[in-house]
Amino acid sequence: MKIIIAGAGEVGFHLAKLLSYESQEITLIDTYKDSLTYADNHLDIRIVKGDATSIAILKESRVANADLVIAVTSSETTNITVCVLAKQLGAKQTIARISNTEFIDYKDEVGFTKFGIDELISPESLAAAEIELLLDQSAFNDSYEFEEGALTMVGLNLSRTASFVGKSVREAAQLLPEVHFMAIAIQRFGTQYTLIPRGDTVFKEGDQVYFVTSKGGVEELYKLTGKVKEDIKNVMILGGSKIGFKTARDLCANKFNVKLIEKDKNRAFDLADELPKALVINGDGRNVELLEEESISEMEAFISVTGNSETNIMSCLMAKSKGVRKTIALVENMDYFELSQSIGIDTLINKKLLAANNIFRYVRKGEVVAMTKLNNMNAEILEFNVKVNSNICNTLIRDLEFPRSAIIGGVIRNDEGVIALGDFTIQEGDKVVVCCLPKSIKQVEKLFF
Repeated sequence: MKIIIAGAGEVGFHLAKLLSYESQEITLIDTYKDSLTYADNHLDIRIVKGDATSIAILKESRVANADLVIAVTSSETTNITVCVLAKQLGAKQTIARISNTEFIDYKDEVGFTKFGIDELISPESLAAAEIELLLDQSAFNDSYEFEEGALTMVGLNLSRTASFVGKSVREAAQLLPEVHFMAIAIQRFGTQYTLIPRGDTVFKEGDQVYFVTSKGGVEELYKLTGKVKEDIKNVMILGGSKIGFKTARDLCANKFNVKLIEKDKNRAFDLADELPKALVINGDGRNVELLEEESISEMEAFISVTGNSETNIMSCLMAKSKGVRKTIALVENMDYFELSQSIGIDTLINKKLLAANNIFRYVRKGEVVAMTKLNNMNAEILEFNVKVNSNICNTLIRDLEFPRSAIIGGVIRNDEGVIALGDFTIQEGDKVVVCCLPKSIKQVEKLFF
């Protein structure tokens, strides 16, 4: 694919990096020479210095031949303008990064596609939604919903209390009469090796395992893994950033008791006006005495979303030491993901990764309707829409030439999630959730052409 990325900031560079690994033809536009020089020296891409809202610059970037234009500068006005111009100049698809989440809330009413914008993404909104889902699935350290919860992906570490530790996948399936979940990826404790499980794969203590579950499957997993679902009501948020504000607003709307700590006095007063149902505290969240005064030990969850990754990590560790059950830290450095389990923080989230996951489905071939990468694992989960002419249509799963480094986690048919085994026939209109290692992505995509 020919892809143009406007904006060489954190999100733009990260996208260019991921896409260049997949041998996509990338052009990166930015006004800052230093950002472009760094990208040029580290990635196999084409760079263009200039204002992406300039028609001349877009033409120089060969926008007429572009399959996808992604505008992810720090200015949403610029991003919207770039997408509108690019579409008029011949680009096939456009995606704009925005910060005003109202645009997403009313996108159908406004009709952004009429202006030439195919998709709007807000990394801050995606992060807030991820946090809320993680609080809902409190015993798990990663989660993702397909088709409003018809299927749910959850990740967790297996403790020795899990009833299927020491058992194979086949033996674990026999513990319950009906199967409502399926293991789709495993990372052995102390390794960076991602394993796609088969029937004879044995679960081990300390494994990080990802499951796809249909409705009812999450409750079964709680029982089998020895995890306890504890209701979370009292939440402390450190940092009044856009993510902090949106998370607090959404949690308050869902009847959570929220305390938000913001260091900047003016920002704290603004937040207090905008969040009447939350308790906003002006203070330094790194101050242990302040946190103890605000009863941190009585909190069920602590979410740190300041602009400093190290502050977020250290404050979450401190919250853990005070007995907080669920900790979530926002980090910018991708390398920190490898440390999340070993240092004791429940979940690390990253805006760049969330934005990239949201955008990647436009790059994948076949009818991809959703996609996510697994935290700290070398695997992707893709949701494909089955068309009548797809190679997979009207075929039993056991008869598919499916690579061993990929697995079908579940199927959504008529808005109902199903854990599909070998005797299940894929039909037109099904949405199929697949987990696969990078080496098998092209082979899997061909099945859905």
